[in-house]
Amino acid sequence: MSILTGASDEKPMALGLSVRSYGADHGEHRHDFGQLVLPLSGFLEIDVNGRQAPLMPGRAVFVGVGERHSQEGRQPNMSLILDLDLSSASPQANDALAAGSFLTLNPLAGKLVDYMGLMTASGAAPSAQALSHWTPLLLDALTTGSPSATSRLDGLLARMEAEPGADWTVERMAERVGVSASRLHVLFREKLQTTPAAALADIRLKQAARWLTQTELPISELAYRAGYSDQSALTRAMRRSMDVTPAAYRRLSRQTSS
Repeated sequence: MSILTGASDEKPMALGLSVRSYGADHGEHRHDFGQLVLPLSGFLEIDVNGRQAPLMPGRAVFVGVGERHSQEGRQPNMSLILDLDLSSASPQANDALAAGSFLTLNPLAGKLVDYMGLMTASGAAPSAQALSHWTPLLLDALTTGSPSATSRLDGLLARMEAEPGADWTVERMAERVGVSASRLHVLFREKLQTTPAAALADIRLKQAARWLTQTELPISELAYRAGYSDQSALTRAMRRSMDVTPAAYRRLSRQTSS
């Protein structure tokens, strides 16, 4: 099942994310991008350039560009498959991945894989933006075990996009990143040229617009889920930023797609 393929004017670190199950070995193959196989359930055997090992939850494998690999599953299994453009990854991540194919997940990496597995299993396909935040945090966790504050900020942004209706105070955001509130403001300015409050408002508005287009949820309910106090608050936010009401936006989006 394909979940997402990134698209951007710049090369994305994550080229795509999918959930796959493997059966009989269909022979060796190669590809012109890096790939992480992150098991969610079950058991499979994989061979990368003649190096063989079993894969199961808690273990992962990195397949480098052009490396010969094959896999076989003799029992039910499911894995996240993350295709990567490592030209935009950190030198540390590139060096660590090149040093060895098979990886044991540390607790943080395991939680990140479980989180994305739960999102995809629930049918809530992550947005390209959420994937762009999650991927560098995962690579940091896999290759260093101690993600930088910038990577932890990416993890915070991914969580905010997944739960826009949560009570995201500056203090709670700072706690998630492991920094002070003042340092959090610096990180937001350096990475996004905005403030935590403005970033949250943007995330909530974009998620509300996405739900207006993609779901049949009543406007009052999706407003609440997106973090607005009521439908009127969403209406004011959309009028201010987009010069349109939620109802008109939903109607126009459907006329455009029909």
